[in-house]
Amino acid sequence: MTRSPLSLRVAIVGAGPAGIYAGNLLADAVRDRSGTVEIDLFESLPAPYGLIRYGVAPDHTRIKGIVGSLHEMLDAFPETADGGPAPARRTIRFLGNVEIGRDLSLSELRSRYHAVILATGAIRDAELPIPGVDLPGSFGAADFVAWFDGHPDVARTWPLDAASVAVIGNGNVALDVARILAKHPVDLRTTEVPDTVLSGLEASAVTDVHVFGRRGPADIKFTPIELRELGEVRDVDIVLHDEDFDGVDPASAPTNQLKVMLRTLNAWRDRPAGTASRRLHLHFWHSPVEILGDERVEGVRFERTRAGADGTVVGTGEFRDHAVQAVYRAVGYYGTRVVGAPFDEARGVIPNEGGRVTDEPGLYATGWIKRGPVGLIGHTKSDALETITNLVADAEAGRLAAPEVDGDIVDLLEADGAEYTTWDGWLALDAHERRLGETHEYVRERVKVVPREEQVAVSRDGTLVR
Repeated sequence: MTRSPLSLRVAIVGAGPAGIYAGNLLADAVRDRSGTVEIDLFESLPAPYGLIRYGVAPDHTRIKGIVGSLHEMLDAFPETADGGPAPARRTIRFLGNVEIGRDLSLSELRSRYHAVILATGAIRDAELPIPGVDLPGSFGAADFVAWFDGHPDVARTWPLDAASVAVIGNGNVALDVARILAKHPVDLRTTEVPDTVLSGLEASAVTDVHVFGRRGPADIKFTPIELRELGEVRDVDIVLHDEDFDGVDPASAPTNQLKVMLRTLNAWRDRPAGTASRRLHLHFWHSPVEILGDERVEGVRFERTRAGADGTVVGTGEFRDHAVQAVYRAVGYYGTRVVGAPFDEARGVIPNEGGRVTDEPGLYATGWIKRGPVGLIGHTKSDALETITNLVADAEAGRLAAPEVDGDIVDLLEADGAEYTTWDGWLALDAHERRLGETHEYVRERVKVVPREEQVAVSRDGTLVR
């Protein structure tokens, strides 16, 4: 049976990897069916790439390759059947500085598109429900990451007056936070870290960073690359404790990745005591029960843990206090709600089945807002494939209603005076940041523009450099 060519108009909310992958996969799927698709990608920030731009430490140079791949997806024009000139409209149209619930409503999107895909991710810190968590000096890791990445909606300064700090968590975000806190700012000068952040780090009083994990070394959630980077930080000693490694044998690790990491940790244990000016302490089998202090953070109380018979972690009844002056909570992220869409408060996700939002035909979800903040970027791509497969199946089965309203959504934005940004605007901002990097006293690939209003001004009024 021959399938009729599809002709779709689809909106995607969120221009991070999840949204971009979804758009690219949808364009490929429709093209494979000799159909046509118009995709509008909405982003609340003026620039694309989401957590790749604002959630990854600036010294992760390998991320540049991912940005290049995402750039190609957004910069592509649809192919023509006769090989003639490409159409003026790109396959995916980027519309930045547009927030759903402020500049547009979800109902306005749904009335103008066959389908809407929500890819808003998770940018808030998950809660750590222990006493003292709201004391001054207790910070969410997501907020700190947003600060050192130059997110336009966070404060330009950060209090770095503590000599000893605790980072609670055993994932890659915890390591990013610990590494940036321990690293000497001079070693960040050639990255895209904003100047305001560099100045703040140069004035930092930090000498000791303690990373606490609830489980043991055999259950760490790092990746080998993240762990290796930690050991390459200059003038920082890594301190481990033999009691945390009782019964841990790298040879019995279930995966090669874990074997590599356990061997790395054991190699650090065998190092002689160092004389570096800063120290990074890795603690395992520590579950936080209270952040201590009267008017501000003075320490953290932990219960020592051990592995239970069923593989869970159980408390031992032994409590230890660690004196620190600041705490960074890196215990996970929480999904970003979309005004007008259903939301599961307990899980921090949009309720869905395979990407189809529950009881909302034509509405889909992908990425962390679909499945929770777990997995790496590669998982995001395979996750988007599931959502797009189901969307295309719904379109082919006639389950997607035709748009009720004709016309370009841009006309609605302009009528309301929204200062939206475009892909050409991003190229102008990108070129502007690269020029700033070329002329900076520390020559770097780019100097990131931080204020939202400046990003919008350059994007809307800047001279596009091709």
